[in-house]
Order: sequence, then structure tokens, then C-alpha cells
Amino acid sequence: MSIATRLVVPAIVGLVAAVLAGCTGSDPADPADQADPVAAELTQFYDQSPKWSTCDGFESDMPLSSTLECAWIAVPLDYDKPDGDTARIAISRSPATGSKIGSLLLNPGGPGGSGLGMATRANGTPIAEHFDVVGFDPRGIGASTPTVRCVTPEQADAERKDLDIDMTATGIADTEREDRDYAAGCESDGGDELLAHVGTREVVRDLDIIRSALGDEKLNYIGYSYGTRIGAAYAEQFPQHVRALVLDGAVLPDGNPIEEAVQQAAGFQGAFDAYARDCAAAAACPLGSDSARAVEAYRALVDPLIERPAATNDSRGLGYNDAIAGTLQALYSPDQWRTLTGGLRELTRGHGDTLLRLADMSEGRGDEGEYSNLNDAFNAIRCVDDPRVTDRAVVGEADARYRQAAPFLDDGRGTGEAPLDLCAQWPVPATMTPHRISVAGLAPVLVVSTTEDPATPYAAGVELADQLGGVLLTYRGTQHTVVLSGVPCVDTAVADYLIDTISPPEGLTC
Repeated sequence: MSIATRLVVPAIVGLVAAVLAGCTGSDPADPADQADPVAAELTQFYDQSPKWSTCDGFESDMPLSSTLECAWIAVPLDYDKPDGDTARIAISRSPATGSKIGSLLLNPGGPGGSGLGMATRANGTPIAEHFDVVGFDPRGIGASTPTVRCVTPEQADAERKDLDIDMTATGIADTEREDRDYAAGCESDGGDELLAHVGTREVVRDLDIIRSALGDEKLNYIGYSYGTRIGAAYAEQFPQHVRALVLDGAVLPDGNPIEEAVQQAAGFQGAFDAYARDCAAAAACPLGSDSARAVEAYRALVDPLIERPAATNDSRGLGYNDAIAGTLQALYSPDQWRTLTGGLRELTRGHGDTLLRLADMSEGRGDEGEYSNLNDAFNAIRCVDDPRVTDRAVVGEADARYRQAAPFLDDGRGTGEAPLDLCAQWPVPATMTPHRISVAGLAPVLVVSTTEDPATPYAAGVELADQLGGVLLTYRGTQHTVVLSGVPCVDTAVADYLIDTISPPEGLTC
């Protein structure tokens, strides 16, 4: 099955395929949707109050601190049928330790990332003093119900071993057949109603209900990576409810799927090159002492896995797909480069345990073989959020451009043709349309963009700040997102913005 690269923090990535998911914005807001008071049929949802308790029993792929409180928020499954079935959104809270301004909601991205564990992300900062920090699992994800599930853990393990690298007509047909089977599994498990209403279009409306249920007149929000898309869409639909938005690692609302795929490939190649230079400067680098030959050395290590997996302590072995996924996982942050070096050094000796652990992190697999629903939710959301590419000539050209942009990911088997993306065969239609955002009366927005971000290009942050009329904060580094990761220059500016609504000066670079 073809799977696109996720855009999620903490660093969670998937196997890179020929064409990555595009990034789009919500449809332009109807002025009627922005009007207060709330429509009568939604009052019951806006007027609810969360019943906080321990987080025991709340499923999460991130550790949940014993200090957190958790609760459920009810929302309509289909906003056109507010008296119909409901969904439950799982939320968590780390209460303010001092003078409280309001709630601050955090989203990790993905799409498909669980946010329950993010409520402790601001601990020890002035932000935690003044805000109840709130994490949430968007509809269909993690502890929220109903939940998107498409495959069993056994099927997920098997899928990771299925290479899908044969770009002959037979190989392409096999991959597309597998995609149809996968989509049918999602359809039977979750039902069309859930699949049709799991996207960002609904999430922003859920977010407004959560805001109201928490007792806040206006929203305070930090969105990472794909979470910037949620924040921008919220700003477009509910500008009058925005107090402060921090958008870190921008996903453009009017992005072109093909161009974004190529840009992301180039971003990962840049991160790989930076890693290779760092590795080459140290002793016993598994890619050698000449970083100019690192791609060749890397391919020499991973290509043999196509025919024969490396040995691991468990019975699975390290296959080719997992070696690539584990590498990408480590390239999201320099903090993981040492682990990557260890994994590649192991591979030179025929062992793959470290890279397999990295791949398990990227795929949401736990120690007991259980999986979060990260991959399934990711596919279900992007297939209703993103425009579908169904032109085979365009897909084949995109595959060639992707390989050229990221030679360290090129297995050398390109033919100029490639499978259609999974979403081309999805059972429900897309619900979003790419477009530029233009919002009147929006409070100042803070966009943070990293110069060498491997997953979301710096230029996207510049453009998103322009579209939202916001302020851009630049971070010079090679990692995916930075807010609340311990960079004082960034975190101080973000705290000043959230607490006192003081935007950093134009052109601030950290």
C-alpha cells in the first residue's frame, strides 16, 4: 500500500511513497457560520461542561502523566445532522499553576497524531502558570470515539514487510489492488459515515465546541505541523473566537500536492546531508568519512534488505521498508542522529534492532505488538482533506521528480510510472478545496518556521504568515518544529505572545 509521509510532532513519520498527500485548507467560511449566538440545534454541545477525572482507561500513544485530568466532550458526528449520532472527543488537562488566563489547546499534527499527552508539554514554563494546558485527540483518533481502524496488528506487521517497489505494470496493479482491499477494510470497520466526517472540516467545529465547553470566550492554540492546518482553518471559520494562535511548521492551505511532495523530498535530503556531514566528522561513521559519498554508502547498507532482512532480537527482522522508516524517524531532529548512527553501525554487522525500534516509533507499534490507529487515521483524514491525483502521467512524473529530489530514498527501480495514491480509490469523497486564506478581523497570529525543516519547508511558514496577516518567527536549525522544545529565544517569544498577546518584532530570528 502506498503511504504518504506524516507531518507530526513528536517526530512520527511513515514510509515515503511516490506521491505524498497534498495539504489543503478548509472551504471559505460562510458568514452565517461565524455569527453568534450559536445555532439552537448546537446549543446542547456548546453548553456542556467536561467532567474531569483521572486518565485511567484513556488510550494514548504518548505517556499520560498521573497529574493529568481527562474528560470527554460530545460533538455531532455529522454537523448537518446535529440530532443524529455523536462522537466523543478525549481531552486532557494540566491545570494552571498560578493566575489563570484561560485554556491553551495543543495539537501535534499528523494528521492522526494523538494529543492527550501534550498537556504536560509546557510544564515548568510561564505558560503553564497562566494556562490550563489542554491536549486532545481529534475525532477518529486515539481515545476519541468512534475510532478509525482499518487493519489488525498482524495485518499491519505484514504490510510493513510488503515492499511495493515494483514499478512494472504488474507491480503497480498489485499495489493498487492492495490499496482497494485496505480501503474496504476501513469502510467495513468504521462505516462510511465516520470516514466522511473525520476531516479537518469537522475538527475545527469540534475545536470551537471544546473552547466553549472549557469556558473560554476565545481560543488559545499551538498547532504543530499538520496542526497548523487545523489552526489556520479555525481562524478562517471562527476569526471572532481567536485570541492567540501559534502555528509551528506550516502546512499551506493552498498547497499543490505534487509540488509539496517534491519539496518535502528535498527537505529530507537536506536533513540527510546535514546528518551525513555530522557523522563523517566523527570516528567510525557507518557512512564513511566522505559525506559526498554518503548516499552511495547508505544505499549499500539498505538495498540488500530488499532481498534479505537483517537479524533482530525478535522474530520480525529488519526489512527494507522499516530501515527507511527508521531513518526518516531519526532525521526529524538532530537529537536522534546519534541513535541513527548506532542503527546504521549495527546494520553493517547484519543486525537491525535499533532501526526497527525507530520504525516501530514511526508506525505507532507498542512493545506488545499493539498499534495505535495513527496510520489508519492518517489515511482516512488525508483522503477527505486532500485533492486527489488520478492522472497516471502526473503520478509517474511525480515519482521521477521525487527520486531526483531525494536520492538517498531512491531504490533505483523507477520506471517513469507509479501506483495511484491510496486516496484515488477512497470510498468517500474529499470535503476540502485548496485555496488561499483571507480573513478580516483576525487577532495577530504567530507563525514559527525552521530554516532547514525536513518536512515542512521554511517558505511555507513565510507564506502562511502572509496569508493570515501574522508575524513570522524564524528559527535557524535542521529539525521539524521547535516551539516548547527548550530553545529560550523561541520559547520566550511564544510565552510573551500567549500570556500578554505581545507579538515578537518583525524579522526575529533565533
